[in-house]
This record gives sequence, structure tokens and C-alpha cells, in this order.
Amino acid sequence: MAKGKILCVGLVCLDIINVVDKYPEEDTDNRCLSQRWQRGGNASNSCTVLSLLGAPCAFMGSLAPGPVADFIVGDFVRRGVDISGMAWQERGETPCACCVVCPTTGTRTVVLSDTNLPDVSAEDFSKLDLSQYKWIHWEGRNAEEQIKMIEKVREYNSKQQREENRITISVEIEKTREPLYQLFPCGDLVFISKDVAIHFGFHSAASALRGLYSRLRKGAVLICAWAEKGADALCPDGVLVHSDAFPPERLVDTLGAGDTFNASVIYTLSRGGSLQEALTFGCQIAGKKCGIHGYDGILQ
Repeated sequence: MAKGKILCVGLVCLDIINVVDKYPEEDTDNRCLSQRWQRGGNASNSCTVLSLLGAPCAFMGSLAPGPVADFIVGDFVRRGVDISGMAWQERGETPCACCVVCPTTGTRTVVLSDTNLPDVSAEDFSKLDLSQYKWIHWEGRNAEEQIKMIEKVREYNSKQQREENRITISVEIEKTREPLYQLFPCGDLVFISKDVAIHFGFHSAASALRGLYSRLRKGAVLICAWAEKGADALCPDGVLVHSDAFPPERLVDTLGAGDTFNASVIYTLSRGGSLQEALTFGCQIAGKKCGIHGYDGILQ
């Protein structure tokens, strides 16, 4: 395979999306305007956006055989995402998420069914041919195993004499779970969520970046998106970079907006763009995503 793919490692699930005209009140019956199945999961969604942007990309995650997995695999194929590294599991069930989307307010509520499907392990990861990738992104999940995977990439990079043959490592820390904070020093680029920033007592992206940057490895970049406030990034030289948000004329569906932002930033940087260009493009594409259902039409 040709060198130059972007690999995303993390969750794939089935989103069952119900669109309603207003958020259901307690103990009431409501008709949904529409219902659809959509492939979901942070890393999976980022692959969708990367593919739409024209980047060769691949996904690595866990699936259990069955009708849900058949739908997911078919959708990956339709999007042109390489899934040759998929970790098929003999136990567990592929997770599903029930999502309620209200186009009147643009809000969404997600209830994810917890399953006993194992996450990708370092042993699974060791079977990959790393020479085909230029960037690998981890959605923070089973941190202990993911750290082992990242160490394998660092070892691979140490053997490459040419800079262009080395793999850039990025990680996303979205959930407020203590084990995930082990991932702070692991990435060349680290995305943190607004929820994580607030969990640490910060009330803006800029203050979170300055307060948490000491946790990173030397030379890394820290990024935090803050919804309608846009996004900030802190460079190794201490320079803070900011982009305003680009809200749509009408807020329709925020499901996957953060995954869209991450993918758009990675896409820009992987093509040699500046951090400012990456943040601005990320906010622009995430804004367009919030104005449509799903992802088709995100580039229009």
C-alpha cells in the first residue's frame, strides 16, 4: 500500500438517529419526523470527514459479526475508508447509540448502550504495516493499551532516517475519565474537549491550554475547541492561536461536530498547512456540519 494514509484508532458504533420537532417531555408520546441509521463513533466519524475531504484514510476498531457490523462495513466501503486493520472479536456486541436530534434547537442527546466488546489491543495493532501511514490518531479509550501502541510508533519513527517517513501522532482526550489523562504526554498533537477543560477547573479554551500544557511532551501542540467560542491552540513556543466559530445560518445537527473539527485540523496539518489555517478550517467545516444532517454536503 502507498505511504500517506491517515489512520484513526477508536470506536465505531451504530447511531440510530430520531429527528423530532421538539425535545420529548417526560411521560409523553411523540412522533419522530424521521429515523435513520448512521455509522458513528469518534474515530469512525473522523474517517468519514477525512474521506470526504479527499484524504486517503483507514480505520482500526473492534467489531462483532452480525447485521450491525454488516451495515457498518458497507458504509465504510461506500465512503472509501480502508478497514483492513479491523479487529474482529469473537465475543461481545457491536455498540449502538440512540440519538435524539431536534432541528428546532440544534441539540442532540445520545444514549450509548454499553457492551462487552473489547477495544483494540496493542497485539492487534502490532499486526499493522506502519509504513503505509503518515499520521495516526487515537481516540482516547483503553489508555494503557493505546500507550503501548504509541510506543510502537515511536520505535518505528526512531528507525526512520528521513523525516517524511515518520508518523505524526495525535490523541483525543474527550471523556472526563482519570485513566485517559495518561495520554497527555503521548501525542505530537493533543485534542482536549471542553468537558475535560471544565473538569480541571478552567472556563475558557485559552486558560485550559495554558494550565494543562505542562502535561505534554516537549514540542507538542495542545488544541481545545469551545463550541460557539471557536477553538484555540497552544504552540511549543508559547504562542496562542485562535479561530472564531463559523455557525451555520440554522443550527440543525451538532452530532459529530467535534469529530469533524478534529478531522479537518488533521487534514490541514497533514498537507503542510499552518496551525492557524488548520484551526480556521476546522471551525469552518464543523460549522457547516452543524447546519446539515449527517455529513453529505459538508463541503458545499
